[in-house]
Amino acid sequence: MELLEIADRLVEDLLLLRFSAPVAFVYNPLIYAREPHAQYLFRYGRGGREAVFVGMNPGPWGMAQTGVPFGEIGMVKNWLGIDGKVGTPQPEHPKKRIEGFRCHRSEVSGRRLWELFRERCGTPDRFFERFFVVNYCPLLFLDADGRNLTPDKLKSGERAPLLEACDSALLRCVEHIGPSRVIGVGNFAEERAREILKGSGVQVGKILHPSPANPAANKNWGAIVLDQLRDQGIEF
Repeated sequence: MELLEIADRLVEDLLLLRFSAPVAFVYNPLIYAREPHAQYLFRYGRGGREAVFVGMNPGPWGMAQTGVPFGEIGMVKNWLGIDGKVGTPQPEHPKKRIEGFRCHRSEVSGRRLWELFRERCGTPDRFFERFFVVNYCPLLFLDADGRNLTPDKLKSGERAPLLEACDSALLRCVEHIGPSRVIGVGNFAEERAREILKGSGVQVGKILHPSPANPAANKNWGAIVLDQLRDQGIEF
């Protein structure tokens, strides 16, 4: 399947990269959570012609645990119907253990995003007939204390080859699915999508990121996002 081939090629490209301090740990769920990630692609990667939503990179309690973008465990198991074997990254930070579907932590960003889609569409099949969700970068970066480091915070010399590999993978994904729009979840994803897709005819927009670290997202995030999508011609 094309989407799984794209993911596997991205894994190969990323294995060539090296990161220095403050990066101390790098998790790639496309490797240790390949089974549920492949389930996600095979089950839901056949639609999405209207728009593809693009996140930045995994959170420690979401995709890092499940292999699914914005993959809050409860939503992945109970709404998307995905489960599967999850291994562990090596090395693993003691404060950010990977327990897979046994993890009891809930990722707020993923829960907010998928709950909105469930509320508006009812079933996963109805959502994925029109849309798809991917992450721009599949890597979770942690410093020595276990704090998240987002891709935009990496050293420029290490960020450039990372962006090159992720740009290529996202472009291939969009070309395969063929959406009329790509919607960045947050500023970083929108910026990368605009750079990659300029001149392609694919319209690029964004929605407010659902992270609780973003104060604006803690006040009626769902209503704000629905208004943003309507302004871009997307009705749920």
